[in-house]
Amino acid sequence: MSQYHAPLAEMQFVMNELAGLEQVSQLPDFAEATPDVATAILEEASKFATNVLDPLNFSGDQEGAQWHDGGTVTTPAGFKDAYLQFCENGWMGLNKSTEFGGQGLPQLVAATVEEMWHASNLAFDLCPMLTQGAIEAIELRGSDALKHKFLPNMVAGVWAGTMNLTEPQAGSDLAAVRTRAVPQGDGTYKIHGTKIFITCGEHDYTENVIHLVLARTPDAPPGVKGISLFVVPKFIVGDDGSLGARNDVFCVSLEHKLGIHASPTAVMSFGDKGGAVGYLVGEENRGLEYMFIMMNLARFSVGMEGVGVSERAYQRAVAYAKDRVQGKAVGLAPEEATGTIIDHPDIRRMLMTMRANTEAIRAVAYVTAAAMDNASRHPDAETRKRSQAFVELMIPIVKGCSTEVAQETTSLGVQVHGGMGFIEETGAAQHFRDARITTIYEGTTGIQANDLIGRKTARDGGTVARKVVAEIDAVAADLVAHGDPSLKAIGTQLAQSTAALKEAIDWMVPAYGAQVRAAQAGAVPYLRLWGLVAGGWQMGRAALIAAKHLADGSGAAPFMKAKIATARYYADCLLPQAGGLARTVVEGGESALALAASDF
Repeated sequence: MSQYHAPLAEMQFVMNELAGLEQVSQLPDFAEATPDVATAILEEASKFATNVLDPLNFSGDQEGAQWHDGGTVTTPAGFKDAYLQFCENGWMGLNKSTEFGGQGLPQLVAATVEEMWHASNLAFDLCPMLTQGAIEAIELRGSDALKHKFLPNMVAGVWAGTMNLTEPQAGSDLAAVRTRAVPQGDGTYKIHGTKIFITCGEHDYTENVIHLVLARTPDAPPGVKGISLFVVPKFIVGDDGSLGARNDVFCVSLEHKLGIHASPTAVMSFGDKGGAVGYLVGEENRGLEYMFIMMNLARFSVGMEGVGVSERAYQRAVAYAKDRVQGKAVGLAPEEATGTIIDHPDIRRMLMTMRANTEAIRAVAYVTAAAMDNASRHPDAETRKRSQAFVELMIPIVKGCSTEVAQETTSLGVQVHGGMGFIEETGAAQHFRDARITTIYEGTTGIQANDLIGRKTARDGGTVARKVVAEIDAVAADLVAHGDPSLKAIGTQLAQSTAALKEAIDWMVPAYGAQVRAAQAGAVPYLRLWGLVAGGWQMGRAALIAAKHLADGSGAAPFMKAKIATARYYADCLLPQAGGLARTVVEGGESALALAASDF
């Protein structure tokens, strides 16, 4: 079975050349995040991913998390030790505030490291990922008392965190949340209710788990306007930080899942013995607003899951293709043939599709991470505003498209293995199973797409979307003007794809108001179109930069040539889908809605 190795050269190229780490390191408080420091961090993270997390991935999937009488949960062998090492090495607080013990590094660096965790062991990183989201919500909206009581231990990883949104009758429709929060007159609330699908709601990593819970107070207005957010710890925390009595919150079962078996997905019961003690975060009835702080970070992280699992599936497929002897390749001279299936043209096609898609979504995600840093730290208010608008546009694209790409990439990974891909022992099937959840949790692809067409496109009349398209057009023009035929071909196809995206935007803006059902029927194709063209944008930029390095003799020539070749494949074989997606957006809604519900 192959071993994961972080693609450090590729990661550093994207982080430095496309996302602009040098510029990010010049932002306030980021001076230490130089490319040299980032390289050292990536190298250490790579060792941890390869030597500690990757060896546990297959065994963890086979063993799974286990629920025991009394509501305790144990994780697979080796996972707790890996978690303790993870925290001791400071990975939990990589980009968290130094005030509470974090390292205060940029999101760009954290995202690059996070990709390694997802690639080497997707199930393992779900606990740190949710903890980091909970930290973010408490830090930005919690009182000083809540921050100082909970954050230092959460940033250190001594305590873990969760998000508790979903209920049996309230999945994506949070207006249907029924969990109750009754004020006690002393500043605390008693929480009563049941939450399902709670990632790492109970485990053996930490003594305490800090649950972030959506609930309603007795006089709350109906719908989403009446939801509040509460901190509900597994153990009550004293003023001196010591652990007190067990709170009235218990894991009553674990879900049996298609994938991510090593990550416990819990059904949590609050208040069966009189009420769980909870502490209000911020103001009453603003819980959904606060939870979206966690959710947006989690959605970006799930997009990074798509990048990571795609990279791992690609690496495993390449290793197998270089080892598997089957058939005889056509059209190769004897000295060119390896004798393995990587010589077969269709295998090459599948591997190139996996490679190009993974490189594209990685670049889009890293560039978005850099924009997140600029949105939070840039000294110029207008730049912060512009960066935030870009981030808000890109979050549903990163989450929705990276995870959809992961479905195709992991499926192709199974296909490259042939019959052996269908056998669990090769590991290819696990990536396929694990990836499947990524398009569902933290908001399905359809929810991301509806967010993109409504709040991110139609609300401002397409202003931000068209500004980004103008940037893509500028890159296409630079490529077309280049003397290299490959770059010109990339630019020509990128320009055609951008024209298709413009057409879709121009249709979507008025349609969202006048033909909302047709607009929503075309929402996912619109999202996929955006992801495809945004990926082409970054692949085109990468090709221009690689050509410059080749011209001036800087950088490794084989790496730079491979960047151009992969960008050319993306342009020739993937970007042409843009026209079809645009047609689906503009013309497909009526067909999608033609049948009455009774006709199905």
